[in-house]
Amino acid sequence: MRNMAISKMVYRLILPLLTGVFLTACSVTGKYAKESAAKWSKDIQQFEQLDKNGGDPENAILFAGSSSIRLWSTLNEDLAPYPVIQRGFGGSKFSDLAVYTKEIIYPHQFRALVLFEANDITGNIADKSPHEVARLFRSIVRTVRKHYPEQPIFVIEITPTKSRWAVRPVIKEANKLLREASGKMHKVYFIETASAYLNKEGEPRNELFIKDNLHQNREGYKIWGELVRKKLDEILTPVQSK
Repeated sequence: MRNMAISKMVYRLILPLLTGVFLTACSVTGKYAKESAAKWSKDIQQFEQLDKNGGDPENAILFAGSSSIRLWSTLNEDLAPYPVIQRGFGGSKFSDLAVYTKEIIYPHQFRALVLFEANDITGNIADKSPHEVARLFRSIVRTVRKHYPEQPIFVIEITPTKSRWAVRPVIKEANKLLREASGKMHKVYFIETASAYLNKEGEPRNELFIKDNLHQNREGYKIWGELVRKKLDEILTPVQSK
């Protein structure tokens, strides 16, 4: 009886803690689910159709994220010899990727995962805080890890652009927190890119972007590809030829 009483007491003490953890995990994406579904459900359905129609290359690198991933038309060329899978949905945010992590990531077998999102902080009243961006990133990684415990995960630094220069200090803080979060998680790596996109005055190199001063042109993507490939080379073990 005494042991039963102790067990009930421990249960009463632990239950609120477990409930709190569960609710916190759910709330990370729960508050964004409706907004993301309204905006991206058709894109996700298109991804599902693509997944049904064709298999993935062996030892592929999966790229997921916003329009900079979707518009990377030379991804295969720029990442060679790494085979790639491209799953960018334009204008998406870390919150959208957090909501749809399972739908976008789980259908694939891949050697490594590369993420890039850049629309959570734009100078808009609805912007997220850097801490919220980092929290969503950690949520994405946790969801990925349930299905892929050992595959390396890379997150690309949010690129400095003229169109969002007014909120550059906030973006820098978000990048700092993403870097710190990466360093604390298993096989998660931060790809630094910003310095390659700044001139000697410390301002964006506009010649690397198209007219919107947000998306990269061919020369910008060449640089991105070199930086990402260099990091992959640093972390990934060479694949043995058969």
